[in-house]
Amino acid sequence: MEVVDVDPAFWRGKRVLLTGHTGFKGSWLALWLASMGAEVTGFSDIVPTDPSLFELARVGEDVRDLRGDVRDYEAVARAAQRAEIVFHLAAQPIVRRSFVAPRETYEVNVMGTVNVFEAARAVEGVRAVINVTSDKCYENREWEWAYREDEPMGGHDPYSSSKGASELVTSAWRRSFGLPLASARAGNVIGGGDWGEDRLIPDVMRAAVAGEPVEIRNPGATRPWQHVLNPLSGYLVLAQTLWSDVDAATAWNFGPPEGEAKPVAWIVERLDARWSGGLRWEHDAGEHPHEATYLKVDSSRARARLGWAPRWDLARTLDSIVEWYAALRDGADMRAVTLGQLDAFNTLTAQ
Repeated sequence: MEVVDVDPAFWRGKRVLLTGHTGFKGSWLALWLASMGAEVTGFSDIVPTDPSLFELARVGEDVRDLRGDVRDYEAVARAAQRAEIVFHLAAQPIVRRSFVAPRETYEVNVMGTVNVFEAARAVEGVRAVINVTSDKCYENREWEWAYREDEPMGGHDPYSSSKGASELVTSAWRRSFGLPLASARAGNVIGGGDWGEDRLIPDVMRAAVAGEPVEIRNPGATRPWQHVLNPLSGYLVLAQTLWSDVDAATAWNFGPPEGEAKPVAWIVERLDARWSGGLRWEHDAGEHPHEATYLKVDSSRARARLGWAPRWDLARTLDSIVEWYAALRDGADMRAVTLGQLDAFNTLTAQ
């Protein structure tokens, strides 16, 4: 099938509600939507990290910046009043935090999702709702095969389980109420501007900028690493399709090609080779909560039915990460750097 691109003409003037717009993925998506002329309403309770891509790239200049909690239905409903398209990214996104705050994790990731769906259902003009969950929604059997969209939901930890539950909510609202609703599953997205807690790239790049060693918890864990713009392009193409094709209201995986699921140590070694002066890392052999050692997803459905394909391979992804954090270290205008990377992504032919 011919590769389908994100269509700027489609997005011009579209009224978009984006929950979680202050986070790493949300900030990139908000900038992309605004650059195409969409009218973006962002809804988040806080800026979740300091520093943050949201502040460094001055994302608030491009969106209607609303603050509120997805657990507050009335606040979500007010934010959604004029929406035509909804991207639901707001979440408690950290596996390790879910062990410390399991109740908060389920309240945000499950009941927050219910609130967004109910708010969207009350708006007559909504034509597409995309619930962004995670590849961790699957019952992970630690096998070598990639997971397809019809595999059972599960989750060893509260975070993963909450994302599986969010997928079940998605299915129920789609079938019960006819909402034009799709879910998007991607994990281990990486890129410039990520400062998330307990995440590999932020941990490595903080240490690199500071000239300090970084401790790596699980160097043998294999993940489907991909630049954040790859799955975001999938979400945008999915919304374009869902706008006029209700058959797109289903679950979709957005992952890298088969050969780009790599161990943590492989990623760190490649960053070491790219970073001026190199990196120092040590294995943190202490006790840690359970984390999956092997996980990847099959994106055949998105490739065959949406015409989606990733644009940046892992080598270009790692190059872009080092370029972004080196620019930050050197005092560059990070809004210009971020928009420059977005432009470079959009001018490259998909794989």
